[in-house]
Amino acid sequence: MKFHYKGKFSGNPDDIPHLEHEPGAVAFKEPDSPKKLALVANGIALVIAIVTVALLFIRGGFSAFSPIGCILTLLVLFPHELLHAICFKDDVYMYTNLRQGMLFVVGPERMSKGRFVFMSLLPNIVFGFIPFAIFLVAPEHNILGTLGALSIPAGAGDYLNVFNALTQMPKGARTYLYKFGSYWYMPEE
Repeated sequence: MKFHYKGKFSGNPDDIPHLEHEPGAVAFKEPDSPKKLALVANGIALVIAIVTVALLFIRGGFSAFSPIGCILTLLVLFPHELLHAICFKDDVYMYTNLRQGMLFVVGPERMSKGRFVFMSLLPNIVFGFIPFAIFLVAPEHNILGTLGALSIPAGAGDYLNVFNALTQMPKGARTYLYKFGSYWYMPEE
């Protein structure tokens, strides 16, 4: 994998590196612009945050909320994207779109549904679900609880990708990113 940091996203999907469409490719039914994606993902994130923060307080009380955990949540945003990036085999590009509250990586390559789902979930498992599970078992680890409670909702856009892949891609299909959209196709045997 070759990592390329591209900086601030221009807002123009044509600026995102991409391959040509596969014959018969089908676009995912998903938000078709960064702005629409941000609205949907932020709405999902808010609902998830209400649940995870409520669980944090239920399990550990109000003292379970850790300012250090909040700071860590911000500090893992870049490593979150790096964990996505390591799941690509070829070139991968990272962009920032802070106006819509997003960092994202894209790679012009095709991948199986399983690898796409794994790539989408990996950072959320590492920075969200594992720390939060440790806290739920051992609530004295409130830093991990706060990190997990806030990192789980931060993956809302990733969960949307997973949902779309699992519900829209048939068995054996492969997926790829094209500009700002995801597509699936059936490879020729």
